[in-house]
Amino acid sequence: MENIAIARASVKDVLQLQYISRATFSQTFSDINTEENMSKYLDESFATEQLYEELSNELSQFYFAKFSGEVIGYMKLNTGAGQKENPDENALEIERIYVLKDFHGKKVGQLLYNKAIEVAKELAVDHVWLGVWEENFRAIAFYTKNGFVKFGQHEFVLGDDIQTDLLMKLELNKEV
Repeated sequence: MENIAIARASVKDVLQLQYISRATFSQTFSDINTEENMSKYLDESFATEQLYEELSNELSQFYFAKFSGEVIGYMKLNTGAGQKENPDENALEIERIYVLKDFHGKKVGQLLYNKAIEVAKELAVDHVWLGVWEENFRAIAFYTKNGFVKFGQHEFVLGDDIQTDLLMKLELNKEV
């Protein structure tokens, strides 16, 4: 899809981030989780104060995917102590890549992913890693297609539902 711009988000974009975060997460997971668990997660994880804090964290970066000036997707990256796990590793965590459903299959996720790899190379990290819900088959296929391999798992709590995320990794600076 042409005319998609990837732009860094800042604290001034907190309300746009809140909107796209809630919209994409709801579209992705509402059909397979209870309304109560979704509501609790959305209210806690995407509260204005929470997102402002995340945007202010120098160890995290947010990027928007924009089409005709409208935010249609976003990504969150973490380094160092900003990572959810293994903060001492020389790695980049892709914590979130989400795209509005109307733009699935239009390479928006790939553009965001490509930006993540660009950032990872600029930072000279050894690998990129992420956690993806074991029942998010679309995302697992996407990351597998891009060379990620499973290396573990961890718990992810959605409301009061304890779910399993697969941990996947892409090695970048392998010595040949």
